Amino acid sequence: MTVLKLSLMAFSFVFWAAGLTMFIIGLWAKVSLGTYLALSANDYPSAPAILLATGTAVIIWGFLGCFGAATEHRGLLRAYSTFLTAVLAAGLAAGLSALLYRRNIAQGFHEGLRQALLTYGEDEGMADALDALQRALNCCGVESYRDWLTSPWGLEQNGSVPLSCCRIRRGCQHSLPKAHGLHHEGCFSKVSVFVSSNMYYIATCALGLALLQLVGIVLSCLLATRIPTHLLGIATPR
Repeated sequence: MTVLKLSLMAFSFVFWAAGLTMFIIGLWAKVSLGTYLALSANDYPSAPAILLATGTAVIIWGFLGCFGAATEHRGLLRAYSTFLTAVLAAGLAAGLSALLYRRNIAQGFHEGLRQALLTYGEDEGMADALDALQRALNCCGVESYRDWLTSPWGLEQNGSVPLSCCRIRRGCQHSLPKAHGLHHEGCFSKVSVFVSSNMYYIATCALGLALLQLVGIVLSCLLATRIPTHLLGIATPR
């Protein structure tokens, strides 16, 4: 009993730390990946929001699991085991979905970037997201800066590209075709590599956390079944 209690309490602490890590990753993903995900043409659930919600739930249940082990509360231990089972299923689903998402990421971002470029100046939200992307990744256009030549906004501006394509504002000639001081590389290749690699890390963390639940499920079930009946307020037969 003592070994089981200490093992489950140690696991609950690790589980709590994993939840805190997931919450931090969710915040990071919301800040770092939010702009890029907004430019994808594919409609996927908000991964950062799911990570934040799951991380918060894991933090709360980590405390409850530790409390249940310390007080040998059978009902709380069973509820804790049920929650771990739900986290196991959710983690497997989230991890596998993220891996599958990586396969479709190229098409979604290619279409999304193309749409953002064609509607530049009409949709302020998409325009701001595209400008932020071009500044952050030092890129211009979808395949190259020349994509702006055929864009409605570029034609209206007599063959210009946005200032977000400039390496430096001073000395940047952003009128095509005699453009210099620009980022010539397109954004599609860069954003695909960046988001795809980070989604891989998120998927790995989700799958690792899911497999970790197996340990907690076994420990909580064993401890719940070995709690003496007199601790539950049940009279023992003579």
